[in-house]
Amino acid sequence: MKSRLKELRARDGLNQTELAKLAKISRQTISLIEREEYMPSILIAVRIARIFNEPVENVFLIGEEE
Repeated sequence: MKSRLKELRARDGLNQTELAKLAKISRQTISLIEREEYMPSILIAVRIARIFNEPVENVFLIGEEE
């Protein structure tokens, strides 16, 4: 699963630490998601999508091969 976190953070002027605080998760988790080394739970994915005011499917992109 790919994510647009880095792109959306840049758009909204957030660094990883700020996004992590808003999402109530660790900065390390944000980093792992951005590097595609961790797939967030549905709860975390929804929380992050709401921060960016985007639908979950616009933040997290699931490819056909997955």
